[in-house]
Amino acid sequence: MSIPTAPERVTVVTVAHNSLAVLPAMLASLPRSAGTVIVDNASQDRAALAALAAEHGAQLICNDDNLGFGAACNIGASEARTEFLFFLNPDARLALGALEALVTAADNHPEASAFNPAITDGRGRPYFKRGSVLLPRTEKLPSGWPETDRELPVLTGAAFFVRRAAFEAAGGFDPEIFLYHEDDDLALRLKAGAGPLRFVRAAHVTHDAGNSTLRSPASAAFKAFHMGRSRVYATRKHGLPGAGCKAFTSALLQLLSPLTLLSARKRAKQAAFLRGIVSGLKHESSR
Repeated sequence: MSIPTAPERVTVVTVAHNSLAVLPAMLASLPRSAGTVIVDNASQDRAALAALAAEHGAQLICNDDNLGFGAACNIGASEARTEFLFFLNPDARLALGALEALVTAADNHPEASAFNPAITDGRGRPYFKRGSVLLPRTEKLPSGWPETDRELPVLTGAAFFVRRAAFEAAGGFDPEIFLYHEDDDLALRLKAGAGPLRFVRAAHVTHDAGNSTLRSPASAAFKAFHMGRSRVYATRKHGLPGAGCKAFTSALLQLLSPLTLLSARKRAKQAAFLRGIVSGLKHESSR
């Protein structure tokens, strides 16, 4: 029996929601030998999405409702039988050799549970999660990529490479988190239960952040609402005292800022963020 290549050891899972503008480039960047699962969260362009999936040999799973990012990732991961899972945003693209570099890093560091590649944004700037609202500021890293491979305090979900066994042992993404902070939550649970998180500088990914769905004021408000709601849930889940009240005060002050009041777009987005926090506080108080 032949030894599987690095891409054959990986299943790429991506979540789509009206993402047809960016998904073709992402799929085209993947090695054909890597398994790919697209989980669609009630897109309006499903027929075209099915044709695209067939063109690239990807498995397509269609949800009738938008279940949220983490829940959809869990559905896609349940189809995988490979050693590794790679959760990749639809507005991301792999550089040549990125999967091979990630698999090599995982083989060289069997103690580690999950990894982030070196990510650049659409303008070529380092895109790097330095810390998290779920962690103290003392653990925050300097801006820019680390000089070499190293352990990280947290991972970004834009390109989240993880051992499938560790992912399953951790229970996957928390389905209670619809959108935002689900990657922080999973990364911290993996770090606590399965092993360190690592940065892999030789693996390069481009992420055009914010372009995975159609951009509109309604979409921005929708995302801001869930960011606020998730902020309350995640900070309370991780035992941060007074985090919900701090988030409410901060959001209120930002809404009343002159810079926000002078911009209809910023005002709508910040108001939605505040509504999300209030919704999260009410939900948590009723539990």
